[in-house]
Parts: sequence; C-alpha cells; structure tokens
Amino acid sequence: MNKFTGWALPALALAACAPSTQITTDLEAATPPPAMTSIDANPTRNAYFGDVHVHTANSFDSYIFGTRATPDDAYRFAKGEAIRHPAGYDIKLDGPPLDFLAVTDHGEYLGVVPAMATPASPLSQTKLAQSVFGADATDPGTSFLRVGVTVVTGEEIAEIYDRDLIDSVWAATIDSAERNNEPGKFTAFSGYEFTAMLPVPGEGPAAAANLHRNVIFRGEAPSRLFSTLDSTNPEDLWAWMETQRADGRDVLAIPHNSNASNGQMFALQTYKGEPLTAGYATTRMRNEPLVEVSQVKGTSETAPSLSPNDEWADFEQYEFFIGSTVKSTPSTGDFVRPAYKAGLALQETEGFNPFKFGLISSSDTHVAAASLVEEFHWGKTPQDGASPEARRSVPPNGAQTWEGAEDPSTRRQITATQFSSSGLAGVWAESNTREAIFDAMRRKETFGTSGPRMKVRFFAGTNYTPDMLGSAALLETAYAQGVPMGGQLEKVSDDTGPGFLVWAIRDPLSAPLQRAQVVKVWSDGGETHEAIHDVACSGGAVPDAQTHRCPDNGASVDISDCSTDPGTGASELKAYWQDPDFAPDLEAAYYVRVLENPTCRWSTWDAVRNGTPPNPELPVTLQERAWSSPIWYAGYSGE
Repeated sequence: MNKFTGWALPALALAACAPSTQITTDLEAATPPPAMTSIDANPTRNAYFGDVHVHTANSFDSYIFGTRATPDDAYRFAKGEAIRHPAGYDIKLDGPPLDFLAVTDHGEYLGVVPAMATPASPLSQTKLAQSVFGADATDPGTSFLRVGVTVVTGEEIAEIYDRDLIDSVWAATIDSAERNNEPGKFTAFSGYEFTAMLPVPGEGPAAAANLHRNVIFRGEAPSRLFSTLDSTNPEDLWAWMETQRADGRDVLAIPHNSNASNGQMFALQTYKGEPLTAGYATTRMRNEPLVEVSQVKGTSETAPSLSPNDEWADFEQYEFFIGSTVKSTPSTGDFVRPAYKAGLALQETEGFNPFKFGLISSSDTHVAAASLVEEFHWGKTPQDGASPEARRSVPPNGAQTWEGAEDPSTRRQITATQFSSSGLAGVWAESNTREAIFDAMRRKETFGTSGPRMKVRFFAGTNYTPDMLGSAALLETAYAQGVPMGGQLEKVSDDTGPGFLVWAIRDPLSAPLQRAQVVKVWSDGGETHEAIHDVACSGGAVPDAQTHRCPDNGASVDISDCSTDPGTGASELKAYWQDPDFAPDLEAAYYVRVLENPTCRWSTWDAVRNGTPPNPELPVTLQERAWSSPIWYAGYSGE
C-alpha cells in the first residue's frame, strides 16, 4: 500500500468544502509588453527588492484553500494596490511597491483544480471533481488529498491530467508577466514551482521531505513546463533546464524550505544515492546558483542544535514537514550553513563544491500577497489569515487567558503558529530590468531579508584599506579592487588575509539596526568549523576582543503595547574587518548577517490588539534580519 494513501495536509481538509467559485485564468490574447524606453544603468548598482515565490488560485493547493486571486492580482499587489484577502478584507503592502515579482504556481496540475470547480469545464464532470466539488460530495478533503499524493509519487491522475489545459494556463501566466513587466520601473518574471518531495521513512503518520524549487526564466519562457509529473528527480529538472538554455532561454532554479527536507536538500549523494562528482557540482551550481534562506515556513540558515554557539540561531524555526503535523529533526543536509561547511570540505578533499550557492528570501504566500510586516500579519493561507484565533495567537473561544486552552498536539493546523512574516529577495543590479536583475541572481550578488527592506553590501579584496570607508569612491574602488557578495577571493600567502567591507542601511519603516556580523565557515583537513564575529555595533560601540560580541545597546520592547525603546540603534552600520584567525591554506566562506533591534513578533501583535497574553508556546519578540550571499576563499596552495 502506498504510504501516502492517508497523507494529511492539514489545511486541505479544512478548506475542501470552500465554495466552488469560478476563476478567470487570463486566457486573453497575448498582450505586448510596454514600449522600451531609455533606462539609466548604475555601474555601482542599486538595491532592488522583490518576491520570486508567489502562489495564486492556479496552484492546486491554493485553490482548494479558498484562494481566488489571479497572477494579475499578484502583480497589482506587488505594485502597491490593495487586493482582497480570501477571508474578506483588503490587504496592501505596508510601504512602497516592490521592484520585481515572479508568480510561481505549482507546475503540477497548473490551473486544473479551478477548472474542476468550473461547471463549464469538462473536467468538472470527472469523478474526482464531483467527489471534491459536486453537490453529493461526501468527503471532499480525502478525495482532494489524492491530488497532493500524486505530486509526491509523480503518478498523475489520468482523468484530470489535462496537459492542453495546463499548457494554456501556463501561457496565460507568461502573458500576465509580459503584461505587467515595465522595464526601468517594475520587473515581472515568468516562473513556476517544481514541487518535488520524498516520502519520509518510518512508522506513524505519513510525511514528505521537501525538495521544491522555483524555476525562473530570464526572458522568454517555453510553451510547456517540466513538473514532478514528468519526473520527481530534481536532476532531471536540471537536464531539462540545460535544453532550455541550449535553445536560448536562460533559466535558474531556487530550492526552498531546505529546513524541511529530512536531510535531502544538501545530501552528500545524488537523488539516486550515488556519490557526488565534479560534474554533478558544476551542473548543480549552473542551474541552482541561489537558495531561499527564509520564507513563511521558517528560516533555513541554521538551527540551535547545529550551531550551539550561535546565540541567534533560534530564529523562526519551523519544526514540521510540509503539509504534515510530523516534526522534523534538524540535520546537516537541511540548513544553509552546514551545507556551506560540507561544500568546503568537499572542495578541500575532492576538488569540487556542489553547495557554492548565494542567498535570497521570498514569501511562499498562497494568497497572492506576501505578509511581510509583523504588525500586519495575514498568514500564508486563507485559513490562518482568517483570524488571530485561527492561527492560535489569541486564546480560543473568547477566553482571556491560556489556562486550560486546548492541547496544541490535538489541532490539525498547529503549524500556522510557526508561520513567519517573511521574506524578501534583495539584489544589487544596474537597473530594474529582467536582464539586470536575473544576471544579479546568476552571479549571486543577492541577499535575503526576513521582511524589512534593509540594504546589505559585502565586499572583499586583498588591497582594501580602512580609509576606504570614508571615501566618496568607496563603491567604485570596492568593485575595481575586489569582489562583491557571491564572489570568489584570490588565493593569498599573506597571513593577514584580505580586507572585508560590510555596509548595512536600515529600512526606515522598520526598527533600527543593532549589529552587523560576519559568519565564517571553514574546512581544515576535512573537519569543518564556524565562527561569528560582530564587526559593527550600533552607537559606535566596539566588539569585545575575546567574545567578538557587541555590548548591549539598550534597546527594549514593552510587551503590553509593543512599543520600543531604540537605545543606540543605528540607521547605518559600516565596517572594515580582517579575519583574526585567517589561514591562507584553508578553504573558507564568509557571509554577513545584519540584526535589527528586538520588536514584537506578529503573534504578540495579535495578542496585544486582543487584550490577552501572548501564546506561551511562541516567541514573544524577534530580531528581523538580513543575510548576504557568501564570499568564498580558496586555500593557498603555494603555486
């Protein structure tokens, strides 16, 4: 018996009885993009913020949740307009419009479920459609779970797998991106999600390990996408991407939620269990130069059990396998920082590195609109966005305290409490165009944030000096004499090592900055290590020479109303730093992490507005943050 016969996607069963509302799928004739105008290019590059992980009603799960928003609605939201949340209220960005967006609906059954719910469609007359949406449907949740199971197994349901319909909805998705792309003002990418998963072995409830990728096209997209119903193996996706590139369509894939991969996202063997090779590493990095470090289902940087000496490792930890109430156990194949270490060890011992990826964040919203600000949280799905009680941030049934509240282990949708108001992709590009932003992603000059629009720059060079920090030509010199984030440092014989430039600017609509850190990982004889150095402290303070930590900056949060005292929180942090433990013959990588002052988490904001205590199971405050892509250093070999 297939283990996934009884697989329980918690929200699906709750939402399967949602009204069968017809959806418009934008199948109009292709609309040409706006006429190209002259666009100024900044040689030292601008920071652009966007989201390349957005689901609309064309995703099989979003529609059954109750989402009815179209790709055009997603672009309207990104451009600053208000759209309707499925729970019945208007939602709008708290801040300026985004600079770029990709709608990435699940490629599997793209647009099929809306067609099943539309009486005029032949798919509505199929047995499965009737069991889910028909007037006599007795158990629509169980019936619909069959669809989710086939995404795991790769064995499509023949009666609803209408490839012509999928192709037409994909064409409409591309058309929407073309319609909304405004070079120089707003960039819209064509994209979709490749929803690969692996069954988690063992007894008990069924669960699946996440191997999802978002597939983003630089410009032209093909007429037919490649999904897990073509192959569940991500390496087959890469092969398909290679054929697209050979046909002139540049494309990249971005893995996400490695934190729920059961150690498989950064495994030390191939999908089929074979040893990794130099060819595998080259192919993977050509096709997957980036990884999503933070999103609504938690942060994948590291975990406390994997980085016990990192005081900030316990940030928005999502403890479950996706679509399951089964808890996952963090492993080195699940998180970004351990993957960097494993890659360096392979580089040192085998001569190749399959994990030399940059970082971004994105949202994974399933209501076409990212929830990015803690104070205004509308969750991932219509269910957790319906009310604070639905997402368990206030006591159930109108209670004023948590005493005697329902045991969370008995709830089907307990994971909503761990959803984050995250995240945003940041890129450094010459202009706001598809070509410039995609090329920035390709070269890994990217960073991710947990929601705020803080800007982070990171450079390294062997000829850098401290006085560059005050120079009007800082950026020109940094680019000319070194490498930015995503780059590779030259080998050196000097024990003092290269100089690093760290520069962070706060989001004026968010909290002041507390500190900027350099996270170092390295390999020594195949044994890996990590260290964290505070390199810039707010208020002009200096990190302790022994602990490498900034002193307390006096910032605080009043939990009664979520007001804050900024202490010496900074609008800008800038530092020149050299690694005090630099070893020229060791493989290493460095990335920047910037932390804001503490603020209330979204669940605490809900509780404050409700006049009740925060859920004692959840963090009360958090520190929003950003992560740069690394700069790699190749050990000096003496040549």
